[in-house]
Amino acid sequence: MSEKTRLNKFISEAGVASRRAADKLIEERRVTINGRVAVVGDKVKEGDIVAVDGKRIEKEEEDILLVFNKPRGIICTSNPEDKDNVIDYIGYPKRIYSVGRLDKDSQGLLLMTNNGDLANRIMRSRGEHEKEYVVTVDKPVTKAFIKGMSNGVPILEDRVTKKCFVEMTGECEFRIILRQGLNRQIRRMCEYFGYDVVKLERVRIMNIELGKLKEGRYRDISKQEREELFRLLGL
Repeated sequence: MSEKTRLNKFISEAGVASRRAADKLIEERRVTINGRVAVVGDKVKEGDIVAVDGKRIEKEEEDILLVFNKPRGIICTSNPEDKDNVIDYIGYPKRIYSVGRLDKDSQGLLLMTNNGDLANRIMRSRGEHEKEYVVTVDKPVTKAFIKGMSNGVPILEDRVTKKCFVEMTGECEFRIILRQGLNRQIRRMCEYFGYDVVKLERVRIMNIELGKLKEGRYRDISKQEREELFRLLGL
């Protein structure tokens, strides 16, 4: 870090919080720079000592980005009081957290990182980054159901889902590609048409695919995956 960096960006890249959450920490006077209470808009340079709640933080030299096959029952939280939290389950030796969320009852691809800025870029809905799921429901899928799911579904009082790609892959199974991430979106979409989700598995985020990664295991993304992901993110 040869040049000055905005404090909220530094905190984010240290894996402590997103930039927005970092600003809140600063506003709450919980951040110091060289012992001085920081203010929003501060910048830091190489050699500065940044602390949150009295504990020094440092940016990791290397961005960690893992592909994890989350089992059902694991929760996307770092709260140690929750016995099913994803951090304890993985047991990674360095500080990481999940990129976005995957419901407790859902499974499949979850990205884990130590870089809050990178996580925010991946999660930004306005970027319309693709996420692909394979879904099993409680009764046979019909052409009308597929058409209705793909054309947009009113799932909240003032929200209608964006049009999306949906195709039947089995008698009671379909594949869906979303470019938005509303709360429990697929389950709510199915419920609108009278279907209940039996199994929901995320198999792809942008160019990162779950592939044959076994449930409960994780791997580093490959060099090729990283380069393509950064290209898609404009990095």
